[in-house]
Amino acid sequence: MRRWKPRLALLCLFACSSLAAAAPLTPPDPGVDALMQRYDGQVPGASVLVLKDGEPAFRRSYGLAVLEDGTPVTPASNFRLASVSKQFTAAAILLLAEDGKLGIDDPLKKWLPSLPAVADTMTLRQLLSHTSGLIDYEDLMDPADSRQVHDIDVLHLLEKQDRSYFAPGSDYRYSNGGYALLALIVGKASGTDFASFLRQRIFLPLDMRNTYAHQDGVDEVPNRAYGYSEVGGRWQRTDQSTTSAVLGDGGIYSSIDDLAKWDAALYDQRLLKTSSLQLAFSPATATKEPDVPFYGFGWRINGDALWHSGESIGFRNVIVRYPKQKLTVIVLSNRNEPEPYALAIDIARRWLDAAR
Repeated sequence: MRRWKPRLALLCLFACSSLAAAAPLTPPDPGVDALMQRYDGQVPGASVLVLKDGEPAFRRSYGLAVLEDGTPVTPASNFRLASVSKQFTAAAILLLAEDGKLGIDDPLKKWLPSLPAVADTMTLRQLLSHTSGLIDYEDLMDPADSRQVHDIDVLHLLEKQDRSYFAPGSDYRYSNGGYALLALIVGKASGTDFASFLRQRIFLPLDMRNTYAHQDGVDEVPNRAYGYSEVGGRWQRTDQSTTSAVLGDGGIYSSIDDLAKWDAALYDQRLLKTSSLQLAFSPATATKEPDVPFYGFGWRINGDALWHSGESIGFRNVIVRYPKQKLTVIVLSNRNEPEPYALAIDIARRWLDAAR
């Protein structure tokens, strides 16, 4: 009995997901299709998901995932999330804190002792909230070196910098390097590597089976969308840069269908305790960034909205959640512009206004 029940459950899940994929949902406002018109046709495309009260209210894809062979974007297409990945890195740290493997207020050098003296008073909490003052690793890279850097290379770059932008904890400055270091700490505290920890503790338990912290030569991203940039009026593949192999700050690939499962897990305790979710979603620091009065742990906070964008070469993505209204909008795109935050807000307003 123990052996066939899981298989039956998986078959049911597969059947249900297949039925959902076969029947695109009709939006209550056809204006959404008009908003997405630039992504439609023989161009780099996008996937859009609106979740209302835990159910898909709009789920549609546009354009092409692979221009070279005409592969269309579908709800199962996996995009490089870029900085939308940071919420998963933060969740991994919170899971390890629940396990008693680390503390949010641990000194950074407890885990990465090779960092210079400037890091003596930095903490994991400051890395999570971008208040450590770490120097941007991107500015330390050799522009003549075309090799990709990895999370460990970020550490090696920062080991040589005994300076910071400000005293730790005294200000806010968005830091990709901080999240690369957090990925290394996840590996050390868990006894495995960052990508494996995410897969075993987050992705598989949530049935996000096609989501990966992608590593060339280690895994294959199914249904992969490749990134493009418009250059001189023509689309060119620009899928990878020298920083695209850094996992902690932006290396996760996922789809709107898998991210629907992630969104659902943020409403209950199936993954994280309520106290951990409150830490992630509560203001940890104020910022001066537009539409980001506060930052939590891997989430930007703007009134009732929790959101994060992700921009890297060839990809522009955003997730915007309104937990009080049980509304989420996700836009994933495989092109260099535009940034879709304003677009997601326009889409969200159609449901928010209807509820008033």
